[in-house]
Amino acid sequence: MHGGVEDGDGNRASRRRHDGVAAADASGLGPADHPHAMPDVATGEAPTGGVTLDRVGMSGIQLMVRVADENGEEIALPARADAYVSLDDLRARGIHMSRVYLDLQRRLEREHLDLSLVAAVLRDFVTSQQGLAQRAELRVQFDLPLHRRALLSANRGWRHYPVELRGVLNGDEVVLEQALTVTYSSTCPCSAALSRQATQEAFDRAFGASESIDPAAVRAWLGTQEGMPATPHSQRSTASLRLVPASAQRAPRLSDLVDLVEAALSTPVQTAVKREDEQAFALRNGANLMFCEDAVRRLRYVLEGLSSVADYRVRVDHHESLHPHDATALVVKGVPGGLLP
Repeated sequence: MHGGVEDGDGNRASRRRHDGVAAADASGLGPADHPHAMPDVATGEAPTGGVTLDRVGMSGIQLMVRVADENGEEIALPARADAYVSLDDLRARGIHMSRVYLDLQRRLEREHLDLSLVAAVLRDFVTSQQGLAQRAELRVQFDLPLHRRALLSANRGWRHYPVELRGVLNGDEVVLEQALTVTYSSTCPCSAALSRQATQEAFDRAFGASESIDPAAVRAWLGTQEGMPATPHSQRSTASLRLVPASAQRAPRLSDLVDLVEAALSTPVQTAVKREDEQAFALRNGANLMFCEDAVRRLRYVLEGLSSVADYRVRVDHHESLHPHDATALVVKGVPGGLLP
């Protein structure tokens, strides 16, 4: 792997050199005494135009991680990670890259993944570089599976929620974040008002000339196509939250966050549905008409009530059925030097 040749334990197969002269190994012998030694060009040659580098590492690393489900049971899930360190030694051509990979794989496969583990792995990254790096970054992404009940029937189904845990270590300071995305349905208040007006006008055409109105006739008419001449447009929508917890130990549990978000929005997308569930979903949409501005305000209100959250950024996107573009709203807590819109 680029960044230097190492043995299976992540140790250097050859000693570092900075002055163009190879150092002797533990036996006192130099490279000339080992004619078949593997070359280590990453540290054996001085870099061209020595400068520090902000981030060096790997992206899209395939891993298995251990996380808690909604019942607190530990489950293993596939994940992808981005792992980086800075390169601060002007004399070094590259980092010990395989050490970053092995540290990440070893700890995430064996230990429960949370923000405390992310912070510990970041420190491992810096330590493994033996003075080359002062800064480290880790991002782990996976889908959290949660079993969701239907609104009325006894059916259940799986939903997968995209989750990200991220940490940045800079010297002694660690910044930790957790992010998740929830999908829901939004119905346009303006379209609903126009649809109601169209129903009123159709009613006038059907019954306006009548001296008396028979409730049974009205009820029958409402069950026809003429009784609902227009329907408001609704669309699948997404809420993306990025949170900075007050501490790694106080970070909200991911499944609890999903529950809070879905309760605030009231119209999360459903899994298995029967007709009674679909009708209940339609009623929820009718009772929760919302622009993207309304949705982001609901989520802000919920997050402001969580003492475990020190900072947040919320973005909602209504993937319009009326337009070829999305309606979008963002809000941040407004912490000085914190998350930006």
